[in-house]
Amino acid sequence: MRAHHVALTCLAVLATQAGADEALDAKALYEARCGGCHALDADRTGPHHAGVFGRRAGSVAGFAYSPALAGSGIVWNEVTLERWLQDPEALIPGQRMNVRVSDPAERRAIIGYLRAAR
Repeated sequence: MRAHHVALTCLAVLATQAGADEALDAKALYEARCGGCHALDADRTGPHHAGVFGRRAGSVAGFAYSPALAGSGIVWNEVTLERWLQDPEALIPGQRMNVRVSDPAERRAIIGYLRAAR
């Protein structure tokens, strides 16, 4: 009986930790992973991200995109952003962003943050 209780307690701790992973601080994560080159409302090394959902890739007026990104025809949504954050070069060969977000939970949090930042 005691072993069963210990096992249930361990499972509860693991479930709590998994829930905490899902509740990542999306704003802090965005700042840490994207903020070095991007901002929501200002172009930096990379273009601004406010309004990215539904926007055609490479279409922010006045921003100097790679020809590969500007000509990709991609429209940013959950699926394209997931693929982009996982491996930008695999999605659009010849693009200039050299950052990947390998953790799926982090990608989901960043995408959710961008969705809300319309």
